[in-house]
Amino acid sequence: MDLRLKAFERLLNIMDELREKCPWDKKQTFESLRNLTIEETYELADAISENNLEELKGEIGDLFLHMVFYCKIADEKKAFDITDALNSVCDKLVHRHPHIYGDTVVENEEEVKQNWEKLKLKEGKKSVLSGVPNALPALVKATRIQEKVKGIGFEWETAKDVWLKVKEELEEFEHEVSLNSAAQEEEFGDLIFSLVNYARFVNISPESALSKTNLKFISRFQLMEKLITDQGLKIEEMSLDEMDVFWDSAKESLKNMKN
Repeated sequence: MDLRLKAFERLLNIMDELREKCPWDKKQTFESLRNLTIEETYELADAISENNLEELKGEIGDLFLHMVFYCKIADEKKAFDITDALNSVCDKLVHRHPHIYGDTVVENEEEVKQNWEKLKLKEGKKSVLSGVPNALPALVKATRIQEKVKGIGFEWETAKDVWLKVKEELEEFEHEVSLNSAAQEEEFGDLIFSLVNYARFVNISPESALSKTNLKFISRFQLMEKLITDQGLKIEEMSLDEMDVFWDSAKESLKNMKN
């Protein structure tokens, strides 16, 4: 037997045993697993951000377990089983890749994406945006919205056009802030949305970029705390100017470590 199939069969058999014999596994439902699955997905995202391939392997396995778990519960409800789920995604992939499994010709990745969105509409989707999950984090959701509408041609022509829009939104935000108006939150949202759009044009993932900045800030701040503690000082008793000196030292130390 193919080693891949053997490993997958082993997971299915373990799931059957756990569902039958383990008190915790026997109690789980779609609803009880939902938040755990979200947590596992974020752990997978962390492993990717940190480029930790060993952690990534483990997190992928955890998510496989969750998918098998959902299918097991659905099978018990006589709704569907793992075979149905896998065949469903295989059928969808074949249908949405006519350039591989049909006679459609595409020139590049963008045409593949456009065909994908058009096929989804032909399948009965009422809106191009109907496939964007409501529960997505706002930054990821903004990216997905823009990618979706791009698929049917609703897109700026150049990155310069988008950057002009960013500057326009910044001016509008600054104006509302100067008035201390209730519209500043809305304008701030518009500004972020336009920045996300620009990031796409220059091939930057906003979510990945912000995640890396968060990690960078945490590393610098925690090193700054250590440097302050090593000097016998208490951070809560220091002024911002005093902390800035240690912040710069931490920044330089981390920079040298990279080099």
